[in-house]
Formats: sequence, structure tokens, C-alpha cells
Amino acid sequence: MHIVIVGAGEVGSSIAKSLADSHDVVVVDVDPEKVEALNYNVDALAIEGDGASLPTLREAGIEKADILIASTDDDETNIITCGTAKTVADPFTIARIKGTNYLETWQGAEGALGVDFMVGTTMLTAKSIVRVIGLPAAHDVDTFAGGRVQMAEFEIPEASPVAGQTVQEADRFESLTFAAIFRNGDVIIPTGQTGIEAGDEVVVIGSEESVHELSAEVSQHTGDVDDILIVGGTEVACQIARLLEEQGLTPRLVEHDHDRARELAEELPNSRILEHDGTDREFLEREHIEEVDTVVAALKRNERNLLVSLLTKRLGVDRAVAIVDETEYSELFEAVGVDVAVSPREATAEEITRFTRERRAENVALIENDRAEVIEIEVDHDSVLADRPIQESIQDLPEGLVIGAITRNGDFVIPRGDTVIEEGDNVVVFAETVILEEATAKL
Repeated sequence: MHIVIVGAGEVGSSIAKSLADSHDVVVVDVDPEKVEALNYNVDALAIEGDGASLPTLREAGIEKADILIASTDDDETNIITCGTAKTVADPFTIARIKGTNYLETWQGAEGALGVDFMVGTTMLTAKSIVRVIGLPAAHDVDTFAGGRVQMAEFEIPEASPVAGQTVQEADRFESLTFAAIFRNGDVIIPTGQTGIEAGDEVVVIGSEESVHELSAEVSQHTGDVDDILIVGGTEVACQIARLLEEQGLTPRLVEHDHDRARELAEELPNSRILEHDGTDREFLEREHIEEVDTVVAALKRNERNLLVSLLTKRLGVDRAVAIVDETEYSELFEAVGVDVAVSPREATAEEITRFTRERRAENVALIENDRAEVIEIEVDHDSVLADRPIQESIQDLPEGLVIGAITRNGDFVIPRGDTVIEEGDNVVVFAETVILEEATAKL
């Protein structure tokens, strides 16, 4: 496909890097330094210019484009860019949007504003955090087959009973597949005898019940995760609280500004709004922070989120999740003690990349910065999987692929070597990115 990306910041550059190997990608930005860096580092054509202007879009080949992705930091520019492109061509337009008001307008009439698909950064980040909150020890969580299948990535702590066991010993759950282990930069496709070491990143696919059982064992967390403290009254904090309310929970949200605290109290009737400084140690101790299951640091500045996370961890909170504006800081946050760092920019780039790839699959999740994918496909009569036992059909697929789960007529089917996959089944597969094109051609 010919893909035009407007905006060569962190989001646009990440999308370009993910798509350039298999598509004709042109990136537009007004900043000459970003254009030069992209031309040097990514196998894509980068041009300098205003992506919202028709002459620049024509220079980028908009009239032959299959997809236009507007990914600047300005919502209005992204919407105008999509609308401008529609005046001369008919690409599928994707707009990155931070404000929830535009997202709500678009959701009321999809295709409005010249935008075919809108990625709401705020809501996307909130949903990512809420999924992680519900699964102790998980760094990444995604769902497939209408929620019947769950994928999760866990870091194995030294104190976990799973550390030091083989996959066969650790797999004590009815419907779970250990799909991959990331260790020291390598991807390991495990067998039953593969050992699990402390510090490993383990990817599992299975039923929600089995994934939650493993999560409890990895984290040694007993009981429900229902005592949640959100620090910060930002829009993403508000959306996190609202999603938790929808699950029947009553989160506490701390906001220092009086007027904003009153607004939040009106918007969130089932949350407890606390008007205070979330970095005040005495206040946190009065709120019994040591009994809190998860703290979410959702302030406007990275350094404040880091401070809240480290302070609450020191005071005894089970788990700290922090929002990080710059993706490159995520690893640093986690290295110094934050349990999970969530980057809205990274989440947005992955969502847009995922959407462009969903044209070949029902659903897609990107793993470890696009080193691997978990994809959901519906098996048709041309698939090498159709009407064959897995132990036979897997021989015709490249190494680095694991069949993680099967759903049939709404029921979960545990994949085993002698399981026969039928036409019409939905299959959830883990695959390393390097073999993905070959694998999907056969699936």
C-alpha cells in the first residue's frame, strides 16, 4: 500500500518504522530536522511541508494513497489534514486525537469530519491502564475472540514460585498456553522442558480465568484488585476512574486544584475525590496507602509521576502504574522501581499500526515494541490449519509461531497436538514479526 503519514514526531516515526518494510511510506513534517532524521533512520521518504495543505499532500502522493495517517500533536491539524485529503482522493483516513470531545462527536457519526478511523489517545491510554490494573504482575494485556481469549505479558519476579520451574511445571492451568519467553533480548519459543528464570518476560494466551490464575501465582497477590488510588485530575485520570466505576469499583482520585476537584466530583459520582497534594507523605499515610492495591500516577509531568510512584511504593503500596509522556523514559521508570510505565504516544503508535495490519486479521496485538505479534484469524478452507491436527499442520508453518487458543461457536477449545482445527474456527496465534508475512500467507 501507499501510506502517507503527516507528523514525524515520536508517534509518526514509530508508525513509519513499523510499516516501511512492507509498504510504500511517505512522511510529511514541517520540521526539517525531523525530516532529515527520518530519511536517515527509516526506509521511508520524508518530505518537508505542511501536511494540512493540498500542495504538500499532492507532493506526498495523496492521490494514489491507500491510507492517510494524521499523527501530529495538534488535534485540529489532524482533522483538517484528513478532510483536505478527502477533497482530492479517497484514502482511508486515520486521525490521532487527544481531546475526548472530538472523539465523542466522531463516534456519534463515524466518517464525520473526513475521518474514517479516530484514535483517541486519552481513552486508549485509560483502557490500557485499566486492563493492567485488573491483572496483577502483567505489563501488557489484550483480549481476543470477543473477550473469551486473553493475552498477557508478565515479568517473572525473583520471589515468584514460577521462577526456577519448567514450563511444564508452571503450566498447572486448564486452558493456558505459554507462547513465548523474552530473555536478554532473545525470543524463546518454549517447550515443556524450557526453564523459566527470574526477570523473564513471559507471554501467555488462554482463557480469562486461567490467565488470572497464573497472574495470582506470579504476583502472589491474593484477593481482588479493588482498592485503587489515582493521583492527578487530568483527563486521562478522569477516564480511568470512569472505566473503573463501570466495573463497579469506587476508586479514590486525588486532585490538588479546588475547581478541578469539584468538576471531577460532578463527573465521577461513584469515585471519592480527595482535594489534596498527592505527593504529601502524611496525607498518603492517613489514606492508608499501605493497603492500596494499585496507585496510578496520572499527573501532567513525568517527574511528578515518578515521584508519586516511588514514594507510594516506599510506603507499602502493592503496585505503581505511571503515565510517561516520552516513550524513551518508560524503561527508566521501570528500572528504578515503577511496576508499569504506560506511554500514551507508544500506545497510540501501536494502535494505529495494529489497525493497518488488521486488514489481514480479526485482531492484532503488538508485543515488545513490535518484535512479535499476537493475531486472531478466522480459518477458511484455504488455510493450512483447516481440518488437520495441530501437530501435522504446524509442520507447514515457519518456526517462531505458536497456536495459543481456539474458539469454536463461542466456546473455548484448548489447543493440543491432536486438536483438529475446523473451518470457521477463530485461532489466536503468537508469531515473531520476522516470520509474520510468510505465516499469514498460509494461515
